[in-house]
Amino acid sequence: MSHESPVRRLLPGPDRDRVATDLKSQYEAGASIRSLAQSSGRSYGAVHRLLSDAGADFRSRGGVRLQPPTP
Repeated sequence: MSHESPVRRLLPGPDRDRVATDLKSQYEAGASIRSLAQSSGRSYGAVHRLLSDAGADFRSRGGVRLQPPTP
């Protein structure tokens, strides 16, 4: 008897498109891929793939960089 967990597949067809569109709107509103993965119960890679399939414009890594105040 195997103790391996079954492979999770991404949703097919219209359900996948709906989830991808929802994740894309949350990502574009400022959510991170990591937070979307956690809240949706999917892996980082799965969320990234869904966002890519939905046509999301990815932000650069590291978040927003603030300029130091000028004296």
